Amino acid sequence: EVLGNYRPFIMKLTIERGLLMKVLGHVQSVVERRNTIPVLSNVKFDAQSESLSLNSTDMDIDIVETVPAAVETSGSTTAPAHTLFDIVRQLPEGSQVELDNTEDSQNLVLNSGRSKFTLSCLPTEDFPVLSGDELPHNFELPAKALRTLIDRTKFAISTEETRYYLNGIYIHVSDVDGTTKLRAVATDGHRLAKVEVDCPQGAESMPGVIVPRKAVTELRKLAEEFGENIRVSVSDTRVRFSFDGVVFTTKLIDGTFPDYGRVIPTGNDKVLEVNTSDFSEAVSRVSAISSDKSRAIKLGLTAGNLLLSVISTENGSAVEELGVDYSADGVEIGFNSRYLLDITQQIEGDLARFTLADSASPTLVQDTSDDTTLYVLMPMRV
Repeated sequence: EVLGNYRPFIMKLTIERGLLMKVLGHVQSVVERRNTIPVLSNVKFDAQSESLSLNSTDMDIDIVETVPAAVETSGSTTAPAHTLFDIVRQLPEGSQVELDNTEDSQNLVLNSGRSKFTLSCLPTEDFPVLSGDELPHNFELPAKALRTLIDRTKFAISTEETRYYLNGIYIHVSDVDGTTKLRAVATDGHRLAKVEVDCPQGAESMPGVIVPRKAVTELRKLAEEFGENIRVSVSDTRVRFSFDGVVFTTKLIDGTFPDYGRVIPTGNDKVLEVNTSDFSEAVSRVSAISSDKSRAIKLGLTAGNLLLSVISTENGSAVEELGVDYSADGVEIGFNSRYLLDITQQIEGDLARFTLADSASPTLVQDTSDDTTLYVLMPMRV
């Protein structure tokens, strides 16, 4: 069928190279390198009167981005995503790119300056339609809040496939001292990260959702370019983020996130406060001697003093002392130094607060200048 002058399977348009590269950069990043279904390696082009929409999917994530273009023939086609991106990236800056498959709908011809590329197309009707329907819970979230939710928790997402329900960030509404907050939690069983932002209007009744790791990574890349606010739509099975011509939809992890409140200790009574950057630098230095996987580091605490030490079977040992604010009983506790650094990197304030119980119990880590964020770290035997 022909809708006005819209002709499925063929199109002809011209677009500025920088704009096309930016959009292809976003959409090709979702496309898996190896696909059993050929059309999933492609990006779908949809050209309307003055705009071009590009769509890609891996069947879990779907991204559509719309940009202005000079469209001569409205229509649609699909072409290889990674190849296109590699070509456009190599074209000279500021050049114009013409995309045309009106001569032969099976091949897309890309002309730019003296270069001409011919890429094979696959029919648009083979391309899966994943987005478009309404999701029941809708609200606006400041871009800064979404970046905070992701950045403060992403490092703690589990990569262990067997515990698939931990392979994402759990975003849910929570009551904190009588006010409703939007909270994100991630844990891999060794560490846990929890952060809260103000609950946006319209989010109060949303179900708790687990956003998968790949979607979190892709969304965070896009987050660099977000405007002020992002429209978020949520159902039991999907979440959609819309902003500035981009619509990003992902399936959610179908599982139950564990009752993480049980692992957050409440009875820890030994409080250590230490300069965040001094501490991070000391941990990095001392753990440089360690070559083993666990990278265990020992923290020895006495009044006003912290002794960091690492013993490596092959390389020897390293120690460093730091003056700290600590007045409780002495304690020695071991941690994975990588995990310790992941957490201290999230702390923007000058002082990090560690609240400990003993050498075998989980330790709380906080930024003294930020009470919306909390980290839990399990000790290791050293």
